[in-house]
Amino acid sequence: MEKAASMQAFKVEKVEFTNAVQGQKKIELGFSYSYNVKYSKQNTCIGEFVAKVTDKSNPDEFGITVTAVGVFSFKQGSLKERLHIETYNELFPHVRAFVTTLTANAGIPPIIIPFIDISNKEIYRFEMGKDGKKPSADDFVMPDDLQ
Repeated sequence: MEKAASMQAFKVEKVEFTNAVQGQKKIELGFSYSYNVKYSKQNTCIGEFVAKVTDKSNPDEFGITVTAVGVFSFKQGSLKERLHIETYNELFPHVRAFVTTLTANAGIPPIIIPFIDISNKEIYRFEMGKDGKKPSADDFVMPDDLQ
């Protein structure tokens, strides 16, 4: 299947890094991600990926937050669900490499953030309320339910 999106540019916009761990302390890492896409009318979109790595027990002692953006062009008529997945899959390796390089250069064991395959997750979509007012629980639908 031909790709619907193509990355045109990538940059890391913001990095927060705290390494106040004292001595040879073992830490348990926790990972969280968020990903959002904003679309324009010129068949381009911007994906913003935020990756957080923290010590589960002491997040104030060790934490990394990386905010990266990718600019993508896409084919007219492409489904937003497909674009969301494709742009995430293209942007993720850049963020992963950045975190690994940052930690390796900081004198600690390199951290490789785990990949999450969002194409296998249930993605909920938000539709405006049917009456044009505030949305209700009935306005949250699965992509397969959309027509």
